[in-house]
Amino acid sequence: MTAPSPPATSECTVTILMPVRNEGLNLQIMLRMLRGLLNVQHEVLVVHDTLDDNSISVVEELAETLPVRTVHNTYGRGVVNAIRSGVEAATGQYILVFAADEVGPVLAIEDMLALMDEGCDFVSCTRYAYGGRRLGGSIVGGVLSRTANKLFRWMAGSVFTDCTIGIKMFRRTQFNELAASPSVGWSVAFEMAIKAQLLGLVLGEVPIISIDRLYGGESTFRVAPWTVAYLRWFVWGLLELRMSTASTSDVIIRIPKSTPTTGSIPR
Repeated sequence: MTAPSPPATSECTVTILMPVRNEGLNLQIMLRMLRGLLNVQHEVLVVHDTLDDNSISVVEELAETLPVRTVHNTYGRGVVNAIRSGVEAATGQYILVFAADEVGPVLAIEDMLALMDEGCDFVSCTRYAYGGRRLGGSIVGGVLSRTANKLFRWMAGSVFTDCTIGIKMFRRTQFNELAASPSVGWSVAFEMAIKAQLLGLVLGEVPIISIDRLYGGESTFRVAPWTVAYLRWFVWGLLELRMSTASTSDVIIRIPKSTPTTGSIPR
């Protein structure tokens, strides 16, 4: 097996981090889509936990023509550790955390970058605001996600309509403030959305059509441990946001150009 490509020597606009587990087939599709749609200087870091991950060989093949390289997560298994390993290896001014099995959010990257360039510090996608939708994936997971986000928005006063989605963009220098705790699965996304508000950051949100896992790969979703992890952040965030006097009270919404905007836009 060949060694991962060396990191770039100059800073690019955005580093796209993809924590993976045997996502070789999805990566072949995703990386080619990114090449065709992104017009900014970027790099893609595919972060794997084990050296036998089938994603590695795909990246090695495509690295000859695409700005992609692998990063071995040495902090221990898990999404938050994969993101931490990726951030340390990144050269981008902005970090975009992305799932290799979701094709829908690719179309939102341009809008997320525009919000960051306009002054946002932290931008989240949303499946539950005007123009957003969730397709595929676990039915149980979908019901839990939608219900939890609605309750959290109502009870905690969260400005985000979708705290739990994993597609987030932020400034590379701010990661340690946003995710400092051990997390189960993608619950780190919930943590980051809460802490971004508590830090008083300038926030943005972009509606997407989320299409979950069209091909292959291995989902890490497990109902029991993930529910416990999300419940922990739900309670912590509820208490912290209700008591905070410095948290962000609004979010900038950028509706994709393809979304009809006649009439009022519901929140």
